[in-house]
Amino acid sequence: MELWIPLTIAAAFFQNIRSALQKHLQGKLSTLGAAYVRFLYAWPIALIYFFAVIVIERQPLPAISIDFILYALLGGICQIMFTVFLLWLFSFHNFAVGTTISKLETVMVAIFGLLLLGDQLTTAVIIAIAMSTFGLVVLSAGQAQLGIANLVKGLWRLPTLIGLACAAWLGMSVVLFRAASLSLGLDSFLTAASFTLLIVLILQIAIMGIMIGVREPEQLKQVIRHWRPAALVGISGGLASIGWFTAFTLQNATYVRALGQIELIFTFIVTLVFFREKVSRPEIAGIALITAAIILILLSS
Repeated sequence: MELWIPLTIAAAFFQNIRSALQKHLQGKLSTLGAAYVRFLYAWPIALIYFFAVIVIERQPLPAISIDFILYALLGGICQIMFTVFLLWLFSFHNFAVGTTISKLETVMVAIFGLLLLGDQLTTAVIIAIAMSTFGLVVLSAGQAQLGIANLVKGLWRLPTLIGLACAAWLGMSVVLFRAASLSLGLDSFLTAASFTLLIVLILQIAIMGIMIGVREPEQLKQVIRHWRPAALVGISGGLASIGWFTAFTLQNATYVRALGQIELIFTFIVTLVFFREKVSRPEIAGIALITAAIILILLSS
């Protein structure tokens, strides 16, 4: 088994935990504040990890190029813009179709990866991406109780365009993070990935800190005040990011994000086993398609 596979699965697992922990911050922090803690409290984890890597591998500090800073900065901004657009999407009453369309992230990664990095895909992976994307749309539509008529009717509304923009922002951020890591030209993939993550988090903390300081200055105090639950979000988010960034460095980002859909399977299992919530037939069909797509990716890797 190639190393990027268990790294991606671990990243998806910790991201699932981070998402669950973030729900406990609702009511304590605003949506922007809850989003900010994933960057702020993940930074110490990234810092410790980076220095552990360069000490163990006896690597010097990487040289920073203009290309690296540009990729890291643009990737960080794209990820923040994804968060902003997602919040905008949720402000609409009829955001269900838009949320469904926002699941096209893997397709966007494939497109941007080809255009920016020249990443190529095998026929099997293209089929797997099509299967997983269709599965995501079916799953999301099932969760929102959307019929085919409502889904088609909602394609021409503003929330749908915002959902498409969400997928584009997130897809572009993934490709730019991979580009930043590869631009370092290091022999050690661990050093390249950990350094890229550290710099990206620093840039995101600064940019989003300014954004919140202007729009919701009181939230900066609340983020510090609720440091205990926020720290748990940061730890799980930091571990997830370590897995994502290392996998992006090792493998085509499209493969990584396609396999990363296994996070939805984790969520489905938790919903079914622990919370004993009822699931609809479209949800089961969507999960089945995503599972089949993941198996196909693993077999073709």
